[in-house]
Amino acid sequence: QVQLVESGGGLVQPGGSLRLSCAASGSIFSINAMGWYRQAPGKQRELVAAITSGGSANYADSVKGRFTISRDNAKNTIYLQMNSLKVEDTAVYYCNADITGSSLYEYNYWGQGTQVTVSS
Repeated sequence: QVQLVESGGGLVQPGGSLRLSCAASGSIFSINAMGWYRQAPGKQRELVAAITSGGSANYADSVKGRFTISRDNAKNTIYLQMNSLKVEDTAVYYCNADITGSSLYEYNYWGQGTQVTVSS
């Protein structure tokens, strides 16, 4: 069974920083793209940042220059460094990954989400 477990959320003041982590575990053969999504109350879930297995990253326009996604393939883990946080970054952040398990079929997985609250 494959799992994605996020950590690192919390409460931070505007202008502050947080670092999210997402670790994949279980019977994993390979991991393709991984990414972070977020969902604010009353809004649709949106892509924040994604990274390929080769390290190519893309970002939502709203977070470019403030957020950095990175990946440690040896640990099956991705990170999201969030700087200069704004109130509008408040949301539940979800990890997402395309993972090939012992069945050798690729499936898309979601983590349980971690709350990020930016408030003074």
